Amino acid sequence: MQADPGQADTGQADTGQAGAAPGTAAEVSLGAAAQASAENFPVAMRILPARYRRHLMALYGFARLTDDIGDEVTPEARLRLLDELEADVARIFDGSGPRLAVLRELAVTVTECGVPAQPLLDLIQANRQDQIVTRYETFEDLVGYCRLSANPVGLVVLYIFRAASPARERLSDSICTALQLVEHWQDVAEDLRQDRIYLPRQDMEQFGVTEQDLAASVTGPRVRALIDYEAARASALLDEGAPLVGTLGGAARLAVAGYVAGGRAALSAIASCGNDVLATTPRPNKRETAAKAMRAYLGGR
Repeated sequence: MQADPGQADTGQADTGQAGAAPGTAAEVSLGAAAQASAENFPVAMRILPARYRRHLMALYGFARLTDDIGDEVTPEARLRLLDELEADVARIFDGSGPRLAVLRELAVTVTECGVPAQPLLDLIQANRQDQIVTRYETFEDLVGYCRLSANPVGLVVLYIFRAASPARERLSDSICTALQLVEHWQDVAEDLRQDRIYLPRQDMEQFGVTEQDLAASVTGPRVRALIDYEAARASALLDEGAPLVGTLGGAARLAVAGYVAGGRAALSAIASCGNDVLATTPRPNKRETAAKAMRAYLGGR
């Protein structure tokens, strides 16, 4: 395994949409894959065979585009663009052919790997939910959101490696939910700027944390204690799903070991800064991620 597993092939195919008007899905899709190297986990390691890298990057490009539509365009355009994106996904499955370059790449993955439509539609639905739901009452409510926003990605990854089964899907769900939660704990301040809080209200009340505390420039002791508590929950879910690595072989084992390692390295980054997630956004060290990926690969979890 190379020293930097987070480096991915991020070249973007020509969209054929150079003249697209601002506010279109085509414009949002430009350069989406270039963000892959900033993720906690290695999206598509160069050590993987080219066919897997291509499929993983196609999936990432779609997921990134969906998230960017939900976050980066003007609020009044988001639901319209998500509807347009869903219509383009439908064109993959009805045989008419999608219009966006990102979706044309994804269509190859769908065809070659037998990916069903539902996980792709769930990712779009998660971003629709983000336009309506900005606070979560309980941890269980938040986990329910992760079933739409994160778990479908893991299911598609299993299809890409032709490793999908009900037992593996359950383990994958735990990993993906954990990865989503870790990202939320890293991005508390950034999410609040979007008027979103993913820390469950019940947990905030338990630790005496208010929204004003989250808006502060200094992370107070109650916020730090809450983040520590939530990070432990994410860590437990990651450990629960990690045995998936041991059920896989070859490229699939390597890729999933990298995802588990990325989550663990991100949790380590949060702990290393003393759970100070307001003044900074703790990010994992890629060298540490590589070391943890090797241990996960060799240890099978």
